[in-house]
Amino acid sequence: MGWTTVDIPSQRGRLAVVTGATGGLGYETALALAGAGADVVLAGRNETKAANALARIRAAHPGATVRFERLDLASLDSVAAFAETLLVVGRGIDLLVNNAGVMALPKRQVTVDGFELQFATNYLGHFALTARLLPLLRRIPGARVVNVSSLAADLDSIDLTDLQSEQAYVPFRTYGMTKLALLMLALEIQCRSEAAGWGIDGMAAHPGYARTDIIGNGPASRGLRAVLWRIAKPVLLPFSPPAGLAALPILFAATSPDARGGGFYGPSGWHELKGPPGTAKIPTKALDGPAAARLWEISERLAGVRFESVMRRSERSAAPVA
Repeated sequence: MGWTTVDIPSQRGRLAVVTGATGGLGYETALALAGAGADVVLAGRNETKAANALARIRAAHPGATVRFERLDLASLDSVAAFAETLLVVGRGIDLLVNNAGVMALPKRQVTVDGFELQFATNYLGHFALTARLLPLLRRIPGARVVNVSSLAADLDSIDLTDLQSEQAYVPFRTYGMTKLALLMLALEIQCRSEAAGWGIDGMAAHPGYARTDIIGNGPASRGLRAVLWRIAKPVLLPFSPPAGLAALPILFAATSPDARGGGFYGPSGWHELKGPPGTAKIPTKALDGPAAARLWEISERLAGVRFESVMRRSERSAAPVA
């Protein structure tokens, strides 16, 4: 049968932050973590969906400690405000699940900050969020950052000269590039944590071919890929695992003692489409260290936040007054 939610160790006393937690994989992840005793912050944009998600979690797990905080990853101001809400409280974060995302939008759209929407929501917002929450993650030895990637991460390489897809916007290619960037970010966080002594484990997971809204509603609604998708979707979707099962690799990465920093986890079945959690194949493109370092530098500039600067400010504010 393999690893299931029954195998999640007790999460009592632990704080988990899950982005995109009002539906789909994020909701299932939050639900399972709350059921295991964790205090869970559901981060999302839609307050109506959040209220419904909170009610469902509390009905399934009476007494669960869950709350909603608004977060729009497409807005760097919203990311900063969300992080500040948690920083003011000052409680250490045991687990950050960077899950929220949008998939293969038919037309190129830009955010309020002027970034391409998939890049901003799927990757850059999570980069900025992780940087801003770093002081709280560092308060917990062995805190985990789990980036939710995708099988689409193996579709293309990172184009560091066109991260905004300004030269050519191909909906699913852009989506795949953002998911590859998230995987590279997880591996780079692990490398930098080991080098700088952050005490944080960076890892990634993918759900395989999951039956969630992001799949059911997408991808692009125009072009040959869209035509093929409309033909194939009614045939493929019934055979795809529901969100509850597809979330298991994420939960394995988040909670299992067998998950390791720098690891990538996904379904262990045929072509990693479904099945119990196991070690996933890391695309060769994701192991390009120089590209990952350059992506990190570009991301800090675009997001307007540097990991090292955040830590220095945190250390100064924590220093005792003479």
